[in-house]
Amino acid sequence: MDRAEEELAHLVRTVEELSDIVARQTLEIERLGRKVGLLMEREAEREYSSGGQIPLADQKPPHW
Repeated sequence: MDRAEEELAHLVRTVEELSDIVARQTLEIERLGRKVGLLMEREAEREYSSGGQIPLADQKPPHW
C-alpha cells in the first residue's frame, strides 16, 4: 500500500509540473503569435511603401 501511495504522489507531482509547462508554453505561443502578426504587418507596410501594391493576402475580396 505504501508503494502505491508513493507512486500516486509521484504521478500527481508529475501532472502538476506538466500542467505548469503547458501553461507557460501557451503564454509563449500567444506572445510569439502577436510578434508574428506585427512582423507581417510591418513587412506589408514596407512592401507597400516601396511602390508595391497591397499584398493579395491583405486585399479585400471584390464582393466586400
